[in-house]
Amino acid sequence: MADSDRSDRLAGRYFDAAIDLLQQVRDEEGERIAAAGRLIADTVAAGGRVFSFGAGHSSLPAQDTVYRAGGLAVMNLLSVPGVVGVDVRPATLGSALERVDGLAAAVLDTSPLRAGDVLVIISLSGRNALPVEMAMNARALGIKVVGVTSVAYAETTKSRHVSGGFLKDHCDLVLDSRIPVGDAELTLPGIDAPFAPASTVVTSAIMQAMVATAAGTLAERGIDPPLLRSGNVDGGHDWNARVMSEYADRIFYRE
Repeated sequence: MADSDRSDRLAGRYFDAAIDLLQQVRDEEGERIAAAGRLIADTVAAGGRVFSFGAGHSSLPAQDTVYRAGGLAVMNLLSVPGVVGVDVRPATLGSALERVDGLAAAVLDTSPLRAGDVLVIISLSGRNALPVEMAMNARALGIKVVGVTSVAYAETTKSRHVSGGFLKDHCDLVLDSRIPVGDAELTLPGIDAPFAPASTVVTSAIMQAMVATAAGTLAERGIDPPLLRSGNVDGGHDWNARVMSEYADRIFYRE
C-alpha cells in the first residue's frame, strides 16, 4: 500500500511541477509572448508567411500549431528530413543531424521563406548547430526570428556551434520556457535518474498563447483571423476549405 501511495503522489507532483512552470512563464514571459503574437499578426496582415521549426521532441510544439482546429491556417511547419520526429530509424539520427554544420542554410535556401516572414525556432537547449544556424541564416535573409528555448542551458552548458553562441543570441524575440537543465521534474529515492519531462507541455502552451494573441490582434485591427475549425463538427470542412482557399498562397502543408 505504501508503494502504491507513493506512485499515486508522483502524478500529483508532476502536475504541480508543470503548473508551476506554466505560471512562471505566464507571469515572467507574458509580455514577450504577446509581442511575438503581435509580430505574427503584423506578418499576416502584411501578406507574409509564418513557419515554425523544431528538431526531435522540440518539433512537437511546432507541429501542434499546424493544421490545428482553433489555430491559424497560415502556420506552417519548416520540415527538415530526419530531424522532425522519432519515426526516423535509428532515432538517434535526428540528434546527430542537429549537430551538422551547414544543414540549416541548405534547408532555408530550398524553403518558401523570404524576407519579411516569421520563423519560430524551438530548441530546448538552444546549443546545437542546426537551431543556431537556422536563426543566424534566417535573420541574414531578412526573416524575423522568434526563439523558444530554455535560457538556463546557456548559463550552465557549452554551445555546440562553432561560434560559441546559443539560439537565444540570434533572435529578434526570445521566449524563455524556464525549463530546468535536463528537462526532468521529478526525483525519487531508488531511481537513479531524474524523470518526468515537462518541456512539451510548457512549450506547447507558449506556442498556443502566441497564436491566440495573433488571432486576437488581427481581430482588433478589423481583420478576420484565418482560423480553422474542427473537421469533426458540422460545417467544419466547408469552413476550412474557404479559409484555405483564401490564404492558399501562404499555406504550404497541402502541397
